[in-house]
Amino acid sequence: MPKNILVIGGTRFFGKLLVQRLLRAGHRVTIATRGYAPDPFGERIARVRVDRRNENAMRAAFGHSRFDVVYDQMCYSPLDAAISVRVFGGRTGRYVMTSTIDAYRELEPAGRAFVEDDLHVEAQPIDACYPWHDPARAIESYVCGKIQAEAYLYRDGSLPCVTARLAHVLGGPDDFTGRLAHYVDLVRRRQALPYSNPQAQVSFMEAKQAANFLVWAGEQDFTGPVNAAADGPLSAYALHARVARTLDETAHARQAAQVAAPGSLSPFDFPSPLVLDTSRAQSLGYRFGHTDDWLDIVIRQHDLAYV
Repeated sequence: MPKNILVIGGTRFFGKLLVQRLLRAGHRVTIATRGYAPDPFGERIARVRVDRRNENAMRAAFGHSRFDVVYDQMCYSPLDAAISVRVFGGRTGRYVMTSTIDAYRELEPAGRAFVEDDLHVEAQPIDACYPWHDPARAIESYVCGKIQAEAYLYRDGSLPCVTARLAHVLGGPDDFTGRLAHYVDLVRRRQALPYSNPQAQVSFMEAKQAANFLVWAGEQDFTGPVNAAADGPLSAYALHARVARTLDETAHARQAAQVAAPGSLSPFDFPSPLVLDTSRAQSLGYRFGHTDDWLDIVIRQHDLAYV
């Protein structure tokens, strides 16, 4: 049965793929966007131009609307979560927030893959005075903002909420983060990768898989946090070597002389593993593929963009 669905942010990367899949399934889709990025959907969707961080604007846009599912790709802080609660509370059947693997990054290494309950999210402090909407602090506040957004949603409890903690998402040329492109560039320039711990594996998933998972999560009736990742985690060192092998190049790497801040040497370089346990999603019926199924293809797509 077609559903009435709102996607907050759906014009870039896997958000765009999410909208495509919802349309293919026959749903009525509205996207909420600031209008800065074009989209390819034409008259197949409805568009609402709105600043997601402006509560008055959000109330004016959606205060009288009802949605079967709201996908929130732009919830980055407890202030954003509070706006969602006040605008969509009692007006949506399901609220799916895109969260992140990085929510586990500040925890002590567990010696195993992280499960959802490792992060005691409802016990997290919420800082309502921090300048969450200051663009200059967007990078430094990303992880704590996501954690506190989850904390606000679950502590409030009025939205039927799922927080999808996605592994690091890799995609083709539409991947605006430039993280996989960084490794392709290093290999093609024959420059050495500085790395910390070659055993510190990280979970990944492909952009299409991220979109597919979000569609699935919106169709279910469970609530709470859920991890999503492909099988086959890789360390930054192993990812660089995989890029070199795929492109028929020689991998050049050197171990850093001292411990560096996480991610400072290269994207996905961490001093300890950051791997997701996906048992919950699998017990609910979702099946993840393996990085071997798609990684080489995505690497080659970035190589074409590099050329």
